[in-house]
Amino acid sequence: MDKTRPASIGHLPVLLAEVVAAVQPAAGARIVDATFGGGGYARAFLQAADCSVIGVDRDPDAVARGRVLEGQSSSFKMLEGCFGDLPDLLLQAGLLDPTVPSIDAIVADLGVSSFQLDQAERGFAFSHEGPLDMRMDRHSRTAAELLADIEQAELARILRLYGDEPQAGRVSRAILRRQAEDPILTTSQLRDVVGRAKGGRKGARIDPATQAFQALRIAVNDELGELERLLKAAAGLLKPGGRLVLVTFHSGEDRIVKRFVDEAGGKVTGRSRHLPPVTQRRPVFAWAKRGVTVAAAGETATNPRARSAKLRVAIRQADDATEDGPLGRDARWRMAA
Repeated sequence: MDKTRPASIGHLPVLLAEVVAAVQPAAGARIVDATFGGGGYARAFLQAADCSVIGVDRDPDAVARGRVLEGQSSSFKMLEGCFGDLPDLLLQAGLLDPTVPSIDAIVADLGVSSFQLDQAERGFAFSHEGPLDMRMDRHSRTAAELLADIEQAELARILRLYGDEPQAGRVSRAILRRQAEDPILTTSQLRDVVGRAKGGRKGARIDPATQAFQALRIAVNDELGELERLLKAAAGLLKPGGRLVLVTFHSGEDRIVKRFVDEAGGKVTGRSRHLPPVTQRRPVFAWAKRGVTVAAAGETATNPRARSAKLRVAIRQADDATEDGPLGRDARWRMAA
């Protein structure tokens, strides 16, 4: 089958050439595209080498696109689920030996896809009138349901932590005042409330509601929790020399990734110099390079979504933890279950 067909129209994968270079697809390699979306990365890997690719996504629409690629290439397999559950998804599909790390690369683009943003009925974008939904999986609680049952302090925390919203207190109070009078059920209603609370656009480069929409989307989908679970699982899944390739869009995501790899690489943070030194295990991950890769001006001109993208790459080191296998020390118990 033709493995070189272009990705579905409607979504441009961010930093595509840089991600492919970071993954280094090779003959016989097993690569997990943990955020399949439109399939841009997966198709590029299949085109670059005679490798096998496993796509993962919790969005039913993305899964349907993945099923199409399954029909085009015997080297591709699509799995439905959250990437935080990656070990279990692979095990249930018969794609994982629970005692031996067998994955050469794990790739994740942690942003929302253009498909999701462009579908008004999904409620991700304030630029389209639609229900205030924001769910990636279609079966968890919606953003409207979250706002109907939340305290002001918790909403302010979500806006501040997940959206970097500097006026989190004012915006959260305005949202809940409106919520008490008349439930916020649509994207335009939320955009209007946030815009009024922040005093309107007044020449600002981005819409005043941008940060609130981002924060609610991250909260609805537990995106940072999913990321932490993926990072924890990656050490057991990747072979020594395997690559963890992550594209972040939000400072909270990037901090989690950087802290995880730094600590997995043996860096001790936040410890007093007056305390005794800590005995370190051998490093589990090491940075492929320090710092981040960002999109060139040409890409950001054609794909504005790339403006905030940061690519980080870590390499799995050989250490004693690999002996525990992809599912940890309880692998054999979980196999029996």
